[in-house]
Amino acid sequence: MIETLAVSSDIPATAQLHPMPFTRIELAILSIVDGRLAVLLGKRAGAPHKGKWALPGGVLRIDLDRDLEGAAQRIAGERLGVTLPYLRQLQAVGGKSRDSRAPWALSIAYRALLPSDAIDPKAGKRLEAIRWCAVDEAIADSKLAFDHADLIRSAMEATRAEIERLELPFGFLPEAFTLGELQSCCEAILGRRLDKSSFRRRLDERELLEPVAGEMRTGAFRPAQLYRRR
Repeated sequence: MIETLAVSSDIPATAQLHPMPFTRIELAILSIVDGRLAVLLGKRAGAPHKGKWALPGGVLRIDLDRDLEGAAQRIAGERLGVTLPYLRQLQAVGGKSRDSRAPWALSIAYRALLPSDAIDPKAGKRLEAIRWCAVDEAIADSKLAFDHADLIRSAMEATRAEIERLELPFGFLPEAFTLGELQSCCEAILGRRLDKSSFRRRLDERELLEPVAGEMRTGAFRPAQLYRRR
């Protein structure tokens, strides 16, 4: 049974004639975990798909959310207890058979890129547990709830396409980093090795970085120059 809501007299008559879709926000939070691109999943505490793993998400609330990004941040706080930096809208998907709770459902997916140690998420409202999962494994998991494997694939493909275009993953990096750290980060996202000489030549041609004067990373090997985003 669908609950009937009171309609405000401030809403235009044309809008009152057309039912609105059930609208959700889905969060594709990506990080590098154990050298692989990973996505944060939550185990659903209720129907539909109770007990299945899914992207953390929640319903858009017009009484609470000023805009879509505000809704995404509210849901991140309620589900995971975190605020998400580097939040980007990924895509919108919808249809009549998308969610059993409504005759027509819309999901707006957001993507966040950040180091796994930059947040300390905890399973919150309507989640039994959370875990990081390699994106390749998540995409291949037919038991994920809804169409979230497809959303994770879209998030992975968008992120990898950015790296191919040398839109560098600064959200995964500290403010200052070595070229080796940058290359390792890009390789983890792409899931393949990069030719060191070619990669550094492309960086030089695009003039994307600048050295941090007098700053070096020391360790077991010879000191390495630190760089930052130009």
